[in-house]
Amino acid sequence: MQETDPAVIRAAMAGDLAAFEQVVRQHQQSVWRFLRRLLGDAATAEDVTQETFLRVHRRLPTYRFRSSFTAWVFQIARNAGIDELRARARRDRLPRALATASGGTSTSTGRTGEARVEIDAALATLPVDLREALLLVEVLGLRYTEAASVLSVPVGTVKSRVFTARLRLAAWARAGEDEGGGVDARDAAARAGRAARRRGEAGDEV
Repeated sequence: MQETDPAVIRAAMAGDLAAFEQVVRQHQQSVWRFLRRLLGDAATAEDVTQETFLRVHRRLPTYRFRSSFTAWVFQIARNAGIDELRARARRDRLPRALATASGGTSTSTGRTGEARVEIDAALATLPVDLREALLLVEVLGLRYTEAASVLSVPVGTVKSRVFTARLRLAAWARAGEDEGGGVDARDAAARAGRAARRRGEAGDEV
């Protein structure tokens, strides 16, 4: 993932609105993708993405260029997403993300069909700590060190969470094949998992 030009960041810090809009354009889609998978709902992800960049704007003066700017932005996005999950839990103890995925009511399913519903359902079965680690490394392509910075945990913890998430998704895919339902989508998920493992093995050297 390409890093933002430090000169653009400094200009945004100084109050240059055009520079900040450039920051938003560069990171907005990736932040939304992460939050959509984390929260399980496209519309909610849009709202939390907006909240993320409001927080980024407020906190820009605190960025010290000591770490990846991308990781810094995703740390803010992750915290905003966790805040939303906590608020959701207070509103309704039954996880709405699971209900949305299993019900297949996402507005994007018309574009991608049952495969996306199956993948969303698979991700929804993971605990949040495993889901967010997998999304950062496998979906967004962050290095383990960057993901560790986002999550404020050691690199080894990120590697362990991603590995555990892969195992659980593989078990989910096998269970679907045994039941005889959604085999094509689950096969696709399994293939993606194998590719992710290969990418992860290469990432171990980073």
